[in-house]
Amino acid sequence: MNGSRRNSGSSLVSSSSASSNLSHLEEDTWILWGRIVNEWEEVRKKKEKQLKDLVRKGIPHHFRAIVWQLLCNAQNMPIKDQYSELLKMTSPCEKLIRRDIARTYPEHEFFKEKDSLGQEVLFNVMKAYSLVDREVGYCQGSAFIVGLLLMQMPEEEAFCVFVKLMQDYRLRELFKPSMAELGLCMYQFESMIQEQLPELHVHFQAQSFHTSMYASSWFLTIFLTSFPLPVATRIFDIFMCEGLEIVFRVGLAILQMNQAELIQLDMEGMLQHFQRVIPHQFDSGPDKVIQAAYQVKYNAKKMKKLEKDYTTIKTKEMEEQVEIKRLRTENRLLKQRIDTLEKESASLADRLIQGQVTRAQEAEENYLVKRELATVKQQCEEATAQLEQAKKTIGQLQQQQQPQAKGPPRFSEESVLQLEKELVRARLKEAESQCALKDMQDKILDMEKRNSSLPDDTNVARLQEELIGVKLREAEALTGLKELRQQVRDLEEHWQRHLARTASRWKDTPKKNTLSELQDELMSVRLREAEVQAELRETRHRLLEMETQNQIHSNQLRRAEQESRCLQDRVQTLTTQNKDLHVQLQAIKRRQAEIECKSKEDVMAVRLREADNIAAMAELQQQISELEIQKEERKVQGQLNHTDSSQYIRDLKDQIAELKQEICCLKGQRGLVSQPTFDGIHIVNHFMMGVSESYQSSDDDGVKDPNLQNPQQRSGRRIKLHPKLEDTDSDDDDGEALRLSVPQSKSTTV
Repeated sequence: MNGSRRNSGSSLVSSSSASSNLSHLEEDTWILWGRIVNEWEEVRKKKEKQLKDLVRKGIPHHFRAIVWQLLCNAQNMPIKDQYSELLKMTSPCEKLIRRDIARTYPEHEFFKEKDSLGQEVLFNVMKAYSLVDREVGYCQGSAFIVGLLLMQMPEEEAFCVFVKLMQDYRLRELFKPSMAELGLCMYQFESMIQEQLPELHVHFQAQSFHTSMYASSWFLTIFLTSFPLPVATRIFDIFMCEGLEIVFRVGLAILQMNQAELIQLDMEGMLQHFQRVIPHQFDSGPDKVIQAAYQVKYNAKKMKKLEKDYTTIKTKEMEEQVEIKRLRTENRLLKQRIDTLEKESASLADRLIQGQVTRAQEAEENYLVKRELATVKQQCEEATAQLEQAKKTIGQLQQQQQPQAKGPPRFSEESVLQLEKELVRARLKEAESQCALKDMQDKILDMEKRNSSLPDDTNVARLQEELIGVKLREAEALTGLKELRQQVRDLEEHWQRHLARTASRWKDTPKKNTLSELQDELMSVRLREAEVQAELRETRHRLLEMETQNQIHSNQLRRAEQESRCLQDRVQTLTTQNKDLHVQLQAIKRRQAEIECKSKEDVMAVRLREADNIAAMAELQQQISELEIQKEERKVQGQLNHTDSSQYIRDLKDQIAELKQEICCLKGQRGLVSQPTFDGIHIVNHFMMGVSESYQSSDDDGVKDPNLQNPQQRSGRRIKLHPKLEDTDSDDDDGEALRLSVPQSKSTTV
């Protein structure tokens, strides 16, 4: 013993306490435990029952360190040599350990002062184990167990014993983050209460006072935080020998001893009782509670069976949790899909509204196009009427010009050109009206095609049928959901009745209690199954609704896309037609300009030809006048010479006829039908008649013509021609008449 304490300063506590209590120990106890320690292997194998009895009576204080190491086989562990190396390393749990050290045995002298030797060695052991077992790391309850070990042995030995306790005494499973072993202990302990203390169990259930609320610290700290240190140390002696069985026994014994008081308290009162009353019930000594503990019925086989049942229940719960997690995942995915579908539905609704607005705009444009078409038709009719009126006016002008062909012309050339221009403008306007009319007819045809492509009454009826079918499916789903909810309510009522029936069965045999437990579990499973089925059906119903809405919106979107494509094709067609019409309009304008230029050139050429013809006519008329004068002179000379001039007169008439024919040809070239003919014969006849009369009067009366007698008067005599010889042509502006003078030398001058 002295050699085992040589390596640490913590042995001072044990040696001082041993020296103070050495006088109180009996000599036979010393001899007995010394023999047991020296012959440990043989005693452990052959006298195990006697060893248990001795441990239940209590291990002497100065033998505890070595006996605990022997009980858990921790005296020769290889990990002990690694302890110093572990202290040099850094643990991720150091902050937590430092924080909880001051809370561990705060009233004990060894751990009371801050940064004392006890706190330092406690920190070292906890840090070393957190590095050895990183899965467990550090748990709060484990510090009390390590503190008790440090009160009995050095830190290296305490570390080895704690490692053994964690590995072989189920403490590691208790301190794991999942604490699965603690749940098993709670289940087993509650089953023992239900079997041995049914009334107290019913009271706990009625007050919702769960086992973990008061018993979890018992299993995690082996009563070190619930009882005074001497009592807890005695229980820990038995724990080192028999394991967790002593915790079940002591816990049930405590409940048996306090059953009467606990039944009369509510949940808060029971908590206060466990915290303040029960810890001080055993200040006199631990023998009473240990004796009561070994009077409790403890069946190891039944505990194994309960462990299997708990494992089965946990497996089912894990499966249910996995299923619930899967359902939640599916539900989340369905919600995401619903959100996506709602967004798509909103987008489709917006597009549908935009399509309706576009359709209304197209209807308005259609109305405006029809109005424009009516206006163009009216303009076309007016242009046609004006054209007919212009044609009638031209016909009337032509009719008026025909009877006046022989007379002077009524209309000038400028008026005729103006009428021709008006006719050209009227025809151009008529052509534009015809083009506009054709465009409007094309637009009307396109509008009719578009209207035919829009949804008709049959499509609306089909959509209404789809809507009715969707509403029917929705009603069926709601009916099924109501039925499921009613089934859930019926199951809950059945469950309540079952609870009421089973309330009085706590005093029945264990088999009946087990059967009732199984029925309760079956009922709870059925309830959960019904709830899950209800949620699943509701989710399927929502999914069906979303799929139906998605299908409807897809149909609407497809129709909207078709309308959009039709509109785009129409716009492209109209754009192409507009370009073609613009090109045609430019070509028409170019042709019109060319025609106008050509017409102006033709008018100038006609005017030049007319001027040439007028000059030629004037020259011919001058020649005719000269010939007539020569004829008159010769005739006068012939008369004076009393010669026969009939042959000469015939020659002159032939020449005049030839000249007349040339004049007619020139007038034909000019195109002036109304030009009066130049009749030269009248000049000769008129002149001859005047001369013959004068000669006759002179012969008959014997008096000479005074004009012939007075040459000065004859030289100024004006011979007026026949009225047909007067030049009335619009182009002959001088209008001078021929003047014939017979000079005194018997020659005629013009």
